[in-house]
Parts: sequence; structure tokens; C-alpha cells
Amino acid sequence: MSQDYRSRQEKRRAQQTSGKKKKTSGKRSVFKKIILAIFITGMLLVLGGGIAAGFMISNAPDLDPEELVLSEAAEIYDQNGEQVTRLQAGQNRDLIDINNLPEHAKSAFIAVEDTRFYDHFGIDIIRVFGALAANVSEGFGAEGASTITQQVVKNAFLSPDKTITRKVQEQYLAIRLEQQYSKQQILEMYLNMIYFEQGAYGIGEASDVYFNKDIDELTIEDAALLAAIPRRPNHYEPIQNPETAKERRNMIIGLMQENDFISSEEAEQAESVNINDQLDYNPTKEGLVYDSFITHVQNEMEDVEGISSNELYSAGLKIYTTLDPDAQKYAEEVINTNQHIDNYPSSDQFQVGFTLMDTETGAIKAMVGNRQSQDVAKGFNFASNGSGQPGSTIKPILDYGPAIEYNQWSTYHQLVDEPHTYTEDGDDQIRNYSGGYRGSVSMREALVNSINVPAVKALQETGLEQAGEFARGLGLPLDTIYPASALGGTKRLSSLDMAGAYAAFGNEGTYSEPHAVRRIEFRDGREITMEHESRQAMQDYTAYMITDMLQDVVDEGTGTGADISGLPLAGKTGTTNFTDSEHEQYGIPHEGDPDVWFAGYTPRYTAAVWTGFSSDRGENHLIGSESNIAKEVFRLIMSHVSEGTDTPDFQKPDSVNEIDIERSTGQRASQYTPQSEIITELFVEGTGPENISDEFAEPETISGLNASYNEEDDEIQVSWDYDQNELDGRAFEVEHRTEDGSYESLTTQSGLSYTLSSPQKGTTHGFRVTVINEEGPNQSSSSSEVQVNVPENDEDMDEDADDEDDNNENEDGEDGQNGSSGETDNSEDNDSSNSDESNNDQSNDEESGNNEDSNDNEENNDNNDGSNNDSSNNTSDSENDSSDGSSDSNDDSEVQSNSSDNGSTDDSSDSDSSGTDDDESTN
Repeated sequence: MSQDYRSRQEKRRAQQTSGKKKKTSGKRSVFKKIILAIFITGMLLVLGGGIAAGFMISNAPDLDPEELVLSEAAEIYDQNGEQVTRLQAGQNRDLIDINNLPEHAKSAFIAVEDTRFYDHFGIDIIRVFGALAANVSEGFGAEGASTITQQVVKNAFLSPDKTITRKVQEQYLAIRLEQQYSKQQILEMYLNMIYFEQGAYGIGEASDVYFNKDIDELTIEDAALLAAIPRRPNHYEPIQNPETAKERRNMIIGLMQENDFISSEEAEQAESVNINDQLDYNPTKEGLVYDSFITHVQNEMEDVEGISSNELYSAGLKIYTTLDPDAQKYAEEVINTNQHIDNYPSSDQFQVGFTLMDTETGAIKAMVGNRQSQDVAKGFNFASNGSGQPGSTIKPILDYGPAIEYNQWSTYHQLVDEPHTYTEDGDDQIRNYSGGYRGSVSMREALVNSINVPAVKALQETGLEQAGEFARGLGLPLDTIYPASALGGTKRLSSLDMAGAYAAFGNEGTYSEPHAVRRIEFRDGREITMEHESRQAMQDYTAYMITDMLQDVVDEGTGTGADISGLPLAGKTGTTNFTDSEHEQYGIPHEGDPDVWFAGYTPRYTAAVWTGFSSDRGENHLIGSESNIAKEVFRLIMSHVSEGTDTPDFQKPDSVNEIDIERSTGQRASQYTPQSEIITELFVEGTGPENISDEFAEPETISGLNASYNEEDDEIQVSWDYDQNELDGRAFEVEHRTEDGSYESLTTQSGLSYTLSSPQKGTTHGFRVTVINEEGPNQSSSSSEVQVNVPENDEDMDEDADDEDDNNENEDGEDGQNGSSGETDNSEDNDSSNSDESNNDQSNDEESGNNEDSNDNEENNDNNDGSNNDSSNNTSDSENDSSDGSSDSNDDSEVQSNSSDNGSTDDSSDSDSSGTDDDESTN
């Protein structure tokens, strides 16, 4: 039916409105379709999810009441696949009745594990959504939402892998468990099931081990401390880690107060209790087999992604390790008994940290973390935890390794041992153990004899940042490096740290992460093969050149007490010292040491040994033969594991050249014609003596040699010319003879002239001048000679004058010097020559023990107290050694302290049969 409109405009508007309605209707239709599609898709997902969940649930295990209490702990296997031990024996558990447990003890676990335990039906929906958000943003498995009920069923029936199937089964079984058992029964299951370290399963055993109490006697602080352990048993265990345990204990006490389980007054009182006063340690009688090694296995397992600490002790895992049971048994026998070493200190605070590992793979073969009786379990593991400052064992890692790696220094690179400080404007002077300085020494000499000043100079020349990067590449946890770090002034390191770092030198520069776990097998047959980090930490030439020098340390330096005949072996000693104030405060003898180390390796095995004390610093010290225990432990165990094993020699890479260098046998030319020897040193390919610098070049010969007799002054004046640009580091040896005699040394000096007063009359005098290196390699130039005739006295001189001259000559021959001229006249001993003010006789005989001219300031240096580098503690390290009844005074002394006093040790009681000195102590 048509509709009348009053105008055409009204009709047009009506038509437009009708079109809009039709369009709106179309849009609504599309929206409805989208909603319907989403609904149908959701229903399909729910249906599909329900079907999938039903399938997962259908494969879930039954709720076996026996499994709800006695879950299965991990089995440990050695390198041969033989079972060593289990982490617990379930049949011996001390099960508790929940009715005997105080309410605050229940509350401690609920506060930290499941605050809505009494309100949920087995699944905490609020925690589920929180965990879901974390998993979306960080990836599946990033955060769990397990309730106490879920933990019970997971530990009792399910594998520890983080999969959707396991989570669905876990939630289903948790709901089933809540339907069949009361909250109190479920909490009792949980508290009887969880692991508390020290071999204690369940809260009943834990109460007895840590507090020597029945559960009904547990205080608030006791309950909170026990509740702190299960999350990470090895980390929060209060005997080994009291500080971290205390922090977590107090956090749990705070949660108990927040949830109104205890009052603020009760919380304050509980937090105030000293954790050492709280503990009454009562270890399990059975102890643990291979305690320290198994403890380290537990540490590694707690860091394995996807396996929780509770699962480690309840999920029936089989853990295959790198343990060599023969090496472990022998190491425990050497360290924990007196069968092999009979001079262990009598103090029960004396401890040893020992680690043995495969040089190539990093597999830990044996570990002894403390010296204790065999029936005591879980003592502090000094092998894997920081035990002491490293002393001079750090020198290859921080000082000389980086110098070769980044600077391509040769083993003959010259470093001047002289008065030196950590900073340019500082007064913290570095002291060598001997109290003196040796002048120019090679890097090899400095490392073999453990001299301090060259080590600090090497670190400073390379740079603190690069040295730190090098050390961290070897697995050492050193964040910041200071100049005093060159001598061991670092944080405490463990024998595990040092063994891992040293093994890289023996493995052609490849660092292999130390590890004890090879493979994990789950109860359902699934396996995880562990992958451990391996990386090229340095060039092969760095590794070999350090190794070659460290072989000399063992052959003739500070480490001879660790030498093993016929075995390719490299290693380094290290000792820390007390400060002067500590010596005074505790009455410690000057030669007493707090820590002594030895780290060394063959191509097959690497081992590191720390010896020291668990007590506060200063209460005990190592002295005399006790300072050799670390080397003796190393020697005994390394000999045992290497016996019957084919150990190849260290292989020199193509990147290293051996170059023969001629040097004089003394540090400077002797007063006779210099005697020389050929030594072989190592150079990085392409950096031989002809390439690197002029320091290895033979000195230029002098020119313009002239001699004349001054009759008026009755003296012979000798002079010569030399290039002023070449004078630095050069000296001139002046020799003299008459026409019937042979050349004898008069002096070694820096000046370009020499005067011989009152020469013998009526004969020809010959002079020979040779240029020698005063710094760097002991090389000399070709010699130049000149002659001058001194006439007879006038024939008309009276007889009295002749007699007087004869008398003067006789006196000169006896006294070896003439008047005040200061000249040298030759005597039969050839060792009392003096020079005038411009000439310094530097021809001291090193073997006689005389000090060089560079030691002139020794007395003043000895009186300097030196202060610590303000950014790091200082270390002084003295090393004693005895072999075949003789002692080794190679000093390796470093001190670390927060005091401005330096503790430099005296190793005078030990003298090295090789004739080398130890030069290692610092402010």
C-alpha cells in the first residue's frame, strides 16, 4: 500500500531511513554469526579438552595408600654404572602423628607452601591463574601453583617432568585425595614425606637431627627453620649454610605473622634467637657414603631445570655420576686418617678441601670436603664451597696467563724486580719474601720462584679488566679485579674452582665445566643426558707456555714436594699470611700461615688441595712441616690414580717456538770473562727475539777507546765513546792486565771513563772494555782493547826513593787499594776491587748469597709496613717444601687483610737444595 508524502523531500528522507535500518540489520547478522562461531569453537575446545583430559586422567596411577608415605628417593651410580648409595632408607623413617605436632609447626609449613590449604579442594584456583599469567609471559613451567595436596600426589605417584599431562593428572589426583582423606591426614603425609637434608626424611627425623628434640617440643623458630629447608635442602640447610637458613627462617616467621598464625610479639621473639644457639646437632648414625661427593651431586641436581628438590628425594630417580670409587676411597683414607700423613695438626678445626677431576672432560672423579670421622655425615663441604683466598695459585690465572694471551709475552720476557707499589701515588709498597729485589728476571724465573713484584707488574701491564675476563673464562667467580688480586687478594675460592681453572691449561686451553652428574633416569624409563659447557678459554700457546713454566715450578721451584718421578706434571703452590697486627694479637709465630694450597695437573688428571682451618682467622695456623701437607696430599692421590695409567707428555702446539738463548750464569757479568749457558725459552709463533724488540739484541761495541799515562798525577786515564741512545740498561766492564799477566776485572760501571792510579812502572798496561746488558738478557758486546806504556822511574832517583816506592807497592798489593783515589788494584782473590765515586762494582756472585746493588735499599724496605690496596685485601704467600729430607725455601707468600699492616712470612727455616729463593709477600 502506497504511502502519501507531503513533499518529495519527506519521501526522500523516509527512503534513506529505511536503507539505514536494512544496513544495521545486516551488521547485526554478521555479529551474531561471529558470536556463534566463537561459541561453537569454544564448545569444541572444551569438548576436545575434556576428551584429552579424560584420556590423560585415564592413564593416571591409582592412589596407593602405601606410596603416600614412603616415596622413593634417588639412587646414585658411579662411573661404571654400579650403584653407590640411595639418598635415604625409607623403612627406617620416624613417622609422626599429626596430633602430636604443635599448631605453630603446622602453620610454618602452611604459611610458606600453601596459605589457603584449609580452604581449597586440592587445587588453589587463585594460584592457578597467577601461575597461568606467569607461564604465558615467561613460558610454560615458569611458575607452579602446586598446593600441599598436589605435592603429596606428585611426589608419591608422578614423574617430575613439567608437562601438561602430568599437571592434569596431578590436579585430578589431588581432588581425589581431598575426597578420600582429611586435611590433617594430608598434612601428615606431607610432613612425613619431605626431605630435610642430613639424611633426614620427615619432620620427625629432622627434629631429632637438628634440635635433638621430639616434635612436641618444637618452638616457633624451630618450626620456621625446618620449614625453610625443603624448598632447596642443600641451600637452606642450617649446618652447612647458617646465614641463608637464618634469612629464610625469618622470612617464614614474617609470613606466619602476616597470616595471623602468630602474634607480632611471638614473631619478634622468634627472629631474635641466634641460629647457633637454636641448633643442637645430632647427626644420623648411619652417615652418608662418599659424603662430600654425594653432597655435590645434590647441589648439581637442584640446579637441573624441571626437577624440584622434593622430587630429587621422592621421585625414584636414578642418577649416574662421574665418581671413581677407588680414587674416592683412597682420597678419604689419605685425608681422614693418619695412615699416610702423620703430621696433621692436632686441632679439630683443621680442614682439607680436595677435588680430583678429569683434565679433558671436567668430570669430577673424587671430592673430599672436610677432614672428619667417617661416622659423621654432611659436614661443611670445603671442596665445593669457598674455603680460602688462593694465594700464589692465582698467578698463572690472573698475572702470567693473560700476559701471554693478550700481550704474547715469551717465557723469557724480562720484568724488573724492584721497589714497586700497587698505585703510582700510593705508599703500599709490595714486599718480596726475601726482603730484597733481584733486578731483571724472566717471566719464567718470576713464576718458578714465585716473586711478587713481577707478578703485580704483569697484571698491571696487561690490565685489570682483561685479566678479570681471562679468569672468569676459566670459571672463577671474580667480579672485580684489583692490583692486590695479583698475589691472591681475592674472594675465597674452592678447590673445585681452582681445579676447573687449572685443567684448562692442561687441556690445550679448553675449559670444561666441572661436573658430577652424567645422566638422569626417571621411574617411567625416560632419560636426560646432561650437557656440560666446554669452551676455548685461551689460545693453545698460552696453555702450553704456562704449563711449561709450571713444570719447572714442580721440578725446581716452590712445588718440588709435589713432584712425582716419571709423571708429566705441572703445578703451583699458594699460601696466605697473617697481618702484622694478627701476629701480635694472637701471638702467631712469624712463619705461621692461615691457608696453604697446591693445584696441579697431568694430561689425565687435575687436582687442587686447600688446607686451613674452619675457625675464625687467627685462632689457628699452619707452621713448619704442616705447610707441606697440601703438596703431600696432592702427591699421594695423584700418584695413586696415575699408577698403571698411560699418561702422555704435554704436546707442544705449532703456535709455540722453542728458541735457544745464551745468557751468563750470573745475573751480571762476573769479574772474570763471563761464563754463559744456553737456555731454551718459548715464544709465540712469529714473535721471536728478532721480531719483538731490541732487548734481545747484542749490545753495540764501544768506540774511541783511548788510554794515556799522566806522569804528573801518576795515573792512567782510560776513556771511550758510546751511543747515548743505547746507554739505558747497559753497563761497561773494565778489565786490566800487565804485559806478563791475564785480564782481571776492575769494575762494572755506567760511566765512559776509568782512572788507574799509581800503575806499575816499567811495563805495558792493557785495558779491555766490554758492554753488557744490565737489564734484560745477560748478553755482551765484542770487547775493545787498548795498551799504554808506563816508563821506569828516573835512574838518578836516590835509593831511598826507590825503597819508598817498593814499600808503597807492597802495601797496595796487601790492602787492595791505593790512597784516596778509590781505584782498584788487583789482588790474588780478585774480589775486593773498589771503584771511585763514579764507578759502582756490581759483580756480586749470586751463588754466594750476596745481595746485588739493586738490594741496597733492602734494609729500609724491610722496615716499611706497607698498606693494603684500598680496593682489595692484600695477600702474602710463603711456601715451604721438603723433599728427600731437605727443605724448600721457595717463598710463595702473600697476605690478605683489611688492615694496613702487612703480614709477611719468614721461610728461613726451609732452604731449597736447588739454591733458589722464594720471593713472595706483599703489603
